[in-house]
Amino acid sequence: MKQITKEVFFIPGQDDMIPDSHVYLIGNPSSKDLSLVDAGLMGKGKYKIESIQGLGFELTDVKRVIMTHTHLDHIGCLGEILEAVPNAELWVHTHEAELLEQGDERAVYGMDMFQSMCQAQYGIRPGAFKFRVDRKLEGGDTLDLGGTEWEVLHIPGHSAGSIGLYNRHDKILIPGDTVYADYAIGRFDLYGANGAQLKESLLGLAELEVDILLPGHNRIVGAVPAGYILETAKQWGPYLS
Repeated sequence: MKQITKEVFFIPGQDDMIPDSHVYLIGNPSSKDLSLVDAGLMGKGKYKIESIQGLGFELTDVKRVIMTHTHLDHIGCLGEILEAVPNAELWVHTHEAELLEQGDERAVYGMDMFQSMCQAQYGIRPGAFKFRVDRKLEGGDTLDLGGTEWEVLHIPGHSAGSIGLYNRHDKILIPGDTVYADYAIGRFDLYGANGAQLKESLLGLAELEVDILLPGHNRIVGAVPAGYILETAKQWGPYLS
């Protein structure tokens, strides 16, 4: 685990046959009110839990898991984490929260072929991703997370319920899989994805002041160049119309 600021910690993903998402722990440590952003791939729960404990945090300090979206590489080990932290709440954007509660796994696997492959490879039973969601998030929500303030940004395109978390004070953006380092973006060919929406989401993010970019995969970016997200949107624009 790496400390980004005094209130933001980074647990890098451990890629397997498919990628494992990064996880972020946010909140003032003294508040004992910490939030885990995303979970990760199946079988990675023990690693994520041990990473939290390795910095001296108590698991009881983790009060909630906030999903940037519910693709398998982000939600695969959610059950493992909730088993270790049984009192933690689950917060998800409304669009994907309703699917989770219904046991509709289209927003988890994205496509039928991928679902069949992963169920066979990892021994996942049908219905494994039916969860009760404690809070359904909406764009425009403001969250007090352990003494830090984060804005919820609804940024559809990679998935219907993709969100970003933005800390305006420290200019930190956690965009899930919407935008990465090196002018890369998330794929837009899965269930609930939409290229035109992704373009609009990128243009919306481009209006923010962002110094630190903490994406769902690949490297994190400090000292983000001015205009970086706008340039990313421009480069991908012809493919997103």
